[in-house]
Amino acid sequence: MIHGGTASRGGGTRPPDAFRARRDAALHLTALMLGLMLLPSCVSKSKTPDYQPLVARFFLEARPGETGVPLQLPVSGVSITVGAKPLFVEYDILNAELAKVDLGPCLLLQLTPAATRDLYRLSVASVGRRLVLVLNDAPVGVHRIEQAMTDGTVLVFVEGPDAALPALVERLRQTSAEIASAAKKSR
Repeated sequence: MIHGGTASRGGGTRPPDAFRARRDAALHLTALMLGLMLLPSCVSKSKTPDYQPLVARFFLEARPGETGVPLQLPVSGVSITVGAKPLFVEYDILNAELAKVDLGPCLLLQLTPAATRDLYRLSVASVGRRLVLVLNDAPVGVHRIEQAMTDGTVLVFVEGPDAALPALVERLRQTSAEIASAAKKSR
């Protein structure tokens, strides 16, 4: 068609609306895909536990004349000098149970197979010494080594109210389970 003496091409030099719509859709899709790819990096992978973790560590009583760190039990006030480094840490504990023995309720801690072997070797050479259980950096009880310990369990009479033991056991179990789960994921 000729309008006013000039030829019209039906749209001039601009692309047709359909082409522009496809280009805009492609840009939106690209932006969406890029956003979805970056989204996992924004999500925190560490889960906050829904309980208060309880970190258990065992220290061995120092021999007379050895240097060490003095720890004082909370109720009896007994002071025990222990080695500076723990022998068994939270990674060495498989399970915690509430045990009832002739002297009353106590805490039973089960060690991993590797820690069980270490406990056996240690106990053979340390008869008469004490293992001090420390929970979240606070000494709470002891186990006197009377003979070689072969089964990987340690009974500890915790200085505190017996009514608090079940909650203590549950927190130790949850902490051990979380540590075991994290160890499996890291392999």
